[in-house]
Amino acid sequence: MTRAALLVLAVVVLAITPGRAAEHGQKAQKAPEHKTTQSESYIMVDPIYTTIVTDNRVAGMLMIGAGLDVPNAQLREEVNRSLPVLRDAYIRNLMTFTANVVRTDAQPNVEIIADRLQAVTDRALKKKGAKLLLAQVAIRVTSK
Repeated sequence: MTRAALLVLAVVVLAITPGRAAEHGQKAQKAPEHKTTQSESYIMVDPIYTTIVTDNRVAGMLMIGAGLDVPNAQLREEVNRSLPVLRDAYIRNLMTFTANVVRTDAQPNVEIIADRLQAVTDRALKKKGAKLLLAQVAIRVTSK
């Protein structure tokens, strides 16, 4: 064999070796997991956006960032399974709230929003035990 062929063979063998080691029971390095918080009882809810309409035109967007604190492990499993239903209920409730109450010239009352979303949570889960935590309430005004 020529030197070039031996070099190519050595490179191929070295390239294959790390992959084979992982196949034979050696642990591959696990990718780090991103966590929002260290609390096991916290469940993040994706941000919710609803449209603010004024004079039959889109005037802006209301954005709600929230999460749920569910200390009970059994209820936490149920909440994780029910997140799509909860999110749908939140969006429907906030669409009604935004259409009737929210205006672009004033910050909406966060206590009312928190109370509404807590009531939706309790109703959707058919029990109490999941505490809604508001993280952010913001309005984005559409330029005219």
